[in-house]
Amino acid sequence: MDLTIVWAFLIAFAVAAYVVMDGFDLGIGILFPAFRVGKERDQAMNAIAPVWDGNETWLVLGGGGLMAAFPLAYAIILPALYAPLIAMLLGLVFRGVAFEFRWRDAAHRPWWDAAFCIGSMVATFAQGITLGALLQGITIEGRAYAGGWWEWLSPFSLLTGASLLVGYALLGAAWLIWKTEGEIQQDARRMAKWLLPALIAALAMVSLATPFLEAQYYQRWFEIPGLFVTIPMPLLVGVASFALWRSLKRDRDAHPFLWALSLFLLSMAGLAISMWPDVIPGRVTIWQAAAPHSSQAFMLVGASILIPIILGYTAWAYWVFRGKVGEGYH
Repeated sequence: MDLTIVWAFLIAFAVAAYVVMDGFDLGIGILFPAFRVGKERDQAMNAIAPVWDGNETWLVLGGGGLMAAFPLAYAIILPALYAPLIAMLLGLVFRGVAFEFRWRDAAHRPWWDAAFCIGSMVATFAQGITLGALLQGITIEGRAYAGGWWEWLSPFSLLTGASLLVGYALLGAAWLIWKTEGEIQQDARRMAKWLLPALIAALAMVSLATPFLEAQYYQRWFEIPGLFVTIPMPLLVGVASFALWRSLKRDRDAHPFLWALSLFLLSMAGLAISMWPDVIPGRVTIWQAAAPHSSQAFMLVGASILIPIILGYTAWAYWVFRGKVGEGYH
């Protein structure tokens, strides 16, 4: 068994789980100023209160797994992306502190609400920029990063950052449609109807630009056998988008969130096809960056114990706090 491939899939799973689970609560923070002060904002916060901090477990697992299983990639990516990664962490810190203190310091609640929104936007935008910078390529000489401080900043990385803001906002709106009722649910439904076309446009722009960043992207998308995946992908995105729009029109509660997730999963599948088997596209493969086999085997023992535990308590938390969040719940 190739443990390098196993660890690549484990880290990809952790990143996907983070995007799916933390995406919607970051999205609620992005949309926060659009909600009415008072009960609407309280309902929005209560819709994610039981799960938001547990969702970030997957970010720790993804980052820690990258350092342990692919140390060379970690040593190259971190210096290249120090600025957006530090911005992301600071945004998450501000957001977490604001989440707790807005209930305990009512006199300064407007400030905490602003910190919650700004922290969510900064964290999301930084994540999108990180993805864009990784896709556009990192300058490497030998086994070290050789680019400048601002190499991560480009029109493409700004585009991916803005696209992720739209995507997380749509996830947040869809989550509120599922978990709330009354005026805030109707407001979230209206927001989702505006955000869906914006996300489709963003996906189209990113998809059109990506194949021209690296020669390998173009080959994998427009040459056989990759062409067999490229052809149905726009069709699948179109079907998921139509189903999402239809569910918004038909006043379905859970369906919009599930279809929004499908758009994210299709996008991540496209990224995987573009990058595989590289951990740094066009530069370093997963085998070149991998830790020794003995280290991977040792860590896999711990991961095989911890990941089921994380999945178990996460599923239990979501099950316990299932159902709608009413005005009087907290």
